[in-house]
Amino acid sequence: MNTIDYITKLTTTPSPTGFTKEIMSYVMAETQRFGYEPVQTPKGGVLVTVIGKNDQEHRFITAHLDTLGAMVRAIKPDGRLKMDLVGGFVYNAIEGENCTVHISKTGKTVSGTILMHQTSVHVYRDAGTAERNQANMEVRLDEKVTSAEETRALGIEVGDFITFDPRTIVTETGFIKSRHLDDKVSAAIMLNLLKLYKEEGIELPYTTHFYFSNNEEIGYGGNSNINPQVVEYLAVDMGAMGDDQQTDEYTVSICVKDGSGPYHFELRQHLVRLCEEHSIPYKLDIYPYYSSDASAAMRAGADVRHALLGAGIESSHSYERTHVDSVKATEALVDAYLRSEMA
Repeated sequence: MNTIDYITKLTTTPSPTGFTKEIMSYVMAETQRFGYEPVQTPKGGVLVTVIGKNDQEHRFITAHLDTLGAMVRAIKPDGRLKMDLVGGFVYNAIEGENCTVHISKTGKTVSGTILMHQTSVHVYRDAGTAERNQANMEVRLDEKVTSAEETRALGIEVGDFITFDPRTIVTETGFIKSRHLDDKVSAAIMLNLLKLYKEEGIELPYTTHFYFSNNEEIGYGGNSNINPQVVEYLAVDMGAMGDDQQTDEYTVSICVKDGSGPYHFELRQHLVRLCEEHSIPYKLDIYPYYSSDASAAMRAGADVRHALLGAGIESSHSYERTHVDSVKATEALVDAYLRSEMA
């Protein structure tokens, strides 16, 4: 397995916030296979501690494995499902997407498609103009159901999770297209580096805690389980792309400020120096409508230097895309940082 293989494996494993047991079990088993002793926290995250040369001052690095998703909000009289969103995205980002309903009662699944109620242009005059919202969007199940009673007979009930088809594709030109690249690209990088360090017998300069969090999309994935000896906290997440953004799909993006405020200046500059010393292509950027596990830790009162970097992800919280060049640049910077002296 390499980083791209891990991206494919992780993106095709369903894990909306609140429904992450399968993917966390995989990370536990994989890091144990490497030879580590991971710990699953009561909140459900996975913590892998790597003892370094300096065990007095620690580092903390995190990526999140929870993704966007939905839950069954109600079963409609015609047997279709109303949804409630899990995570911060808009309904038009999932319109027309195939999905899976995970039935809590039985452990079985039912496939379906997310559509506007007024989809048929031959019937509804407002098919193109009606608002994409909870009232109008629904799940059309791939079962012979025409009533709420028939849907309930399948075992489906309010609170069942709905996951989206990731449609993961790696093109011959190096592009990676998938839902949930945010933040499974970063988790794949962390897994690959953990494997590399064990295989090559690399001793890091500082004891480092690798945390795979599972509640980032709702705001508090990596705000706890921080050892009091931690003095530097690095969140590896996605770089936001769009108008006025410097981030692209071919470099590593270093965030200087997001919706939570500026990141630690000296640590940010340390990352910039590492890029320049190791010829790693990078961009500095501001993410205006964004918050990370590092900013959640700061809000929770962590007294650490915090930073945020990640691969550039196009069309965030929709059908996302990045390039292997950005993945390589991001992994190179994370690796250089973990092997470096502190800022």
